[in-house]
Amino acid sequence: MTTGTRRRMGVEERRQQLIGVALELFSHRSPEDVSIDEIASAAGISRPLVYHYFPGKLSLYEAALKRAADELAERFVEPREGPLGARLLRVTGRFFGFVDEHGPGFYALMRGGPAVGSSTTNALIDSVRQAAYDQIVAHLGIAEPPARLELVVRSWISLAESTALIWLDGRRIPRAELERQLVHDFAALAAVSAAYDQEMAELLGQVLAEEPADGPFTDLLSRLAALAPPAALPS
Repeated sequence: MTTGTRRRMGVEERRQQLIGVALELFSHRSPEDVSIDEIASAAGISRPLVYHYFPGKLSLYEAALKRAADELAERFVEPREGPLGARLLRVTGRFFGFVDEHGPGFYALMRGGPAVGSSTTNALIDSVRQAAYDQIVAHLGIAEPPARLELVVRSWISLAESTALIWLDGRRIPRAELERQLVHDFAALAAVSAAYDQEMAELLGQVLAEEPADGPFTDLLSRLAALAPPAALPS
């Protein structure tokens, strides 16, 4: 039989609740526009109690960003089965799912928000980028990536970030279309690198050999072929 008495939370449980409340608010509005009073109200506690668990808004903001960074890094985890193009498409879909759900929070994570320039925020951003890099390299089955492959993967991660930030400003391109385009961008970056490096050419050849007829990389090749002018007929 319930008495209507509110259950008292332990210290860590309350901290996690406040982080979750803050992250939810930051997901819909810029962190600069969310006050401690709003966070306290949403959590059902007083403003002084928020400060009991976090010394200030910045510390709570950084804790919320840490949770967002961990969740975003998890979106890059994918079983290493099947063709690479399909795997990248699923990863990209989950990445944009996070961006779509946590727009202002994602923007704050990538741009720093109130904590811009802080060592904590920079470390969080770097951890997400490194997690994405490690996952993609692992999918390629490369223990020690050569310089050109590292350049391709890190360039693509930067492109994905920039694309997502631009897309958030109005969402003017259909999300599914943009996800597929980003996978095409990865193949294009790899193809340009392969034109300069035999090791990259062999790696790309292996990836394309495993690509099915309906895969995103095959789709890109078809689109590029359609753009090429027909060969000149012999006179």
